[in-house]
Amino acid sequence: MTCLFLFQFLLVILLSSLASASDISELFETWCNQHAKTYSSHAEKLYRLNVFHDNYAFIVQHNRNPNSTYTLSLNAFADLTHHEFKASRLGLPSSLLSFKRFHRQPPNAHHLLHLPDEVDWRQSGAVTGVKDQGSCGACWAFSATGAIEGINKIVTGSLESLSEQELIDCDTSYNSGCDGGLMNYAYQFVISNRGIDTEEDYPYQARKRSCNKDKLKRHVVTIDDYVDLPPSEQELLKAVASQPVSVGICGSERAFQLYSKGIFTGPCSTALDHAVLIVGYGSENGVDYWIVKNSWGNSWGMNGYIHMLRNSGNSKGICGINTLASYPTKTKPNPPTPPPPGPVRCNLFTYCSEGETCCCARRFLGICFSWKCCGLTSAVCCKDRRHCCPQDYPICDTRKGQCLKRIANGTATIASESQGFSDKPRGWESH
Repeated sequence: MTCLFLFQFLLVILLSSLASASDISELFETWCNQHAKTYSSHAEKLYRLNVFHDNYAFIVQHNRNPNSTYTLSLNAFADLTHHEFKASRLGLPSSLLSFKRFHRQPPNAHHLLHLPDEVDWRQSGAVTGVKDQGSCGACWAFSATGAIEGINKIVTGSLESLSEQELIDCDTSYNSGCDGGLMNYAYQFVISNRGIDTEEDYPYQARKRSCNKDKLKRHVVTIDDYVDLPPSEQELLKAVASQPVSVGICGSERAFQLYSKGIFTGPCSTALDHAVLIVGYGSENGVDYWIVKNSWGNSWGMNGYIHMLRNSGNSKGICGINTLASYPTKTKPNPPTPPPPGPVRCNLFTYCSEGETCCCARRFLGICFSWKCCGLTSAVCCKDRRHCCPQDYPICDTRKGQCLKRIANGTATIASESQGFSDKPRGWESH
């Protein structure tokens, strides 16, 4: 019996009734194995077990309601308190929402005479796979790239997964990386930059880093302009019938954290704190819904998606979904794909490959006579002339085999694998 099958078997049994402490402990162990969860200490694990138990009780109580149109489950966030979840997975700060938005009115082209009964842009190949923002509050970047990916596919026929990391690192006029932002500011950045790079070329790191100016110059996908929709469900429906649309919602409700399937009907506030992407709409048993793509990975909701109530009777929409809608416009083809960057030049005769750093291995009277290549971009060359460290952890401790950086209180922290770096200095290659 596989771990996943065992977990599902226990879940069906235990969610049908309140379970004993031993049952919960067994379920928690199986859940930890399924989601590859480990904890730093026994005390931390006991604390997470108590949080898991509390979430379990909340789920059972909700799922017992025969009138609910959606169900909850012990998903990957079941060991987080509601407060911890809100602190790590949202990204529409109230400070930005209070700013004046760049208002663009919808074009007449979206005043369609007849709207289809249902739309799903996934079936048209205009939606990339579900992504995971991790504990970085960059939902705004994922919503914006999703909308750009959609209109690019509709106009050019090519689906390109675009770089959220470029927006996080480089879009700093109004947006604040992992501390939040707005989608229309992201569109304006792409317009001003004359394009955006791909996910593959500028991959996601789940934290803000220095803007990579070389990647910034790779304008793979462009947009012409963007539109801010008025808070109207009918205008939103017309827009979604034409392309995927970015929206803000209140995503901080506890039921949202543990959502599993069905049409989400709240209750929820209309105070916006999270950004998502509407990729279609439909109806089930007479209940209308939006098809919403989230950025919390495939283990949340219906493989990363949620159906949210449409035509709720509230002018702001369920969870405020009608009040902060925007989308990019595009009519022009993308520029020719730029050639990949060439090798890095060390001197007249020596080169390192793209993404490497030239480090001097032998110097005499201030002149380098021998070069080696470090396998990191813009790396720091260690004084032992054998190793290098990433630029964000520039202190070489070759005696202990560590790369460090100073923080505000003067102490040093070590680069970790989870941050995308080796915590040991890299060896050089001779060139």
